[in-house]
Parts: sequence; C-alpha cells; structure tokens
Amino acid sequence: MKKLLSTIVALAAFGGIHLGAQAQDIQASAQAGEKKAAMCIGCHGIPGYQASFPEVHKVPMISGQGAKYITAALNAYKKGERKHPTMRSIATSLSDQDIADLAAFYEEQGKNASAAETQTAPAPSEQVAKLIEQSKCNTCHGDNFSKPIDGSYPKLAGQHADYLYVALKAYQTTNNPQVGRSNPIMMGMAGQLTHAQIKAIAQYLSSLPSELHTVPQSRFR
Repeated sequence: MKKLLSTIVALAAFGGIHLGAQAQDIQASAQAGEKKAAMCIGCHGIPGYQASFPEVHKVPMISGQGAKYITAALNAYKKGERKHPTMRSIATSLSDQDIADLAAFYEEQGKNASAAETQTAPAPSEQVAKLIEQSKCNTCHGDNFSKPIDGSYPKLAGQHADYLYVALKAYQTTNNPQVGRSNPIMMGMAGQLTHAQIKAIAQYLSSLPSELHTVPQSRFR
C-alpha cells in the first residue's frame, strides 16, 4: 500500500510539473473559451442530456471542474489514452490554446455554484465504505470527493452515477479500439471491482454535495 501511495504522489507531482510548464507558455482566457464552446454545448450545455455510446448514460457535468483536469482529460482524448470516437475527434481539432481557453471557461462557470462544503454529505453504506477504503478513492479525489490532491484529477462528488459507472468500466476495458481508458492507477483500482460494486460506488458518489453542474445553453446561439 505504501508503494501504491508513493506512486500516486509521484505521478501527481509529475503531472503538475508537466502541465505547469504548459501553463507558463499559454495564457488561458475564459472569455475566449466561451466563444470556442459551440462544439461542447450540444452535449454538455443541456441538463440531463444522454449519450448512447458505449451505452446510454448522461454526459458528464463539466462546469465546475478544475481547468487543470479539463486540460488533462482533453489531452488524454487527443492522445488516445481515453478512447471515445466523438471526444477524440473534437480533441484532435483543438490547439493547446483552445484547450486552455475551454478549460478556463468551464472552471469559471462553476464559481457561481453553491459550495459543496456547506452541505452535509450522506454517510455511505457499510458495503460502499469498505469498497472506498479498499480502493483508496479519496487518496486522489480528496475530502468529500470534491477536493482532488492534484488539479489534474477530477471532482467526483455529485457527478451523474451512470456516467461514473461507464467511466470506471472503461478502465477495465482492454484491447478495444473504440472504448477504454489507460490510466495505470485507475486501471489497477477498477480492475479489483465487479460491475455491481462499481455501480454502488457510482451511486454513492453521485449523492454527495457537488460543485459540478450544467449551465443550460442553446445549441443555436
């Protein structure tokens, strides 16, 4: 376990150094990001919007996620570390400046949301508490799963349960050219869980007070 925690910390530090170097070269603009978000709002700007690939699920709420995480996620789609045909097509069309601006825009959108720390988090069931302890989820995703230890990790609290379920299963998927995620830490943790256990964790995380939300926007603005 100590070795695992050391690896997590080391990878977090490396990610911070790498992304920090990028941030020094690029000045992100939330205002510019708003103008570039047309390709995003058709899914992420409609409350409750559902995707059908690789199975039916609500698209994730990204308003309120940290800019560093959104940057890391888009780059992972761009590199193929996260396999999703639509997201990869979008990500590969973006420059580093575009990604930085979009990330700043969605982080800015979350600043008017009610603070998660002012709400009482429900206690997990005994089963879920054991699974979270076993998987060490809060080691990376932080207190109440809203304060990641590194900005390149996502906030999970309040995220749609069906999206979390699909995302966690993606870390179990290998040798599929269309579906899967290749983060080694998450693959190791998700690989220990059954689909029923993943669903139980996802449902609990979705019930927590959240800084995430969807800002309604017209597709035809």
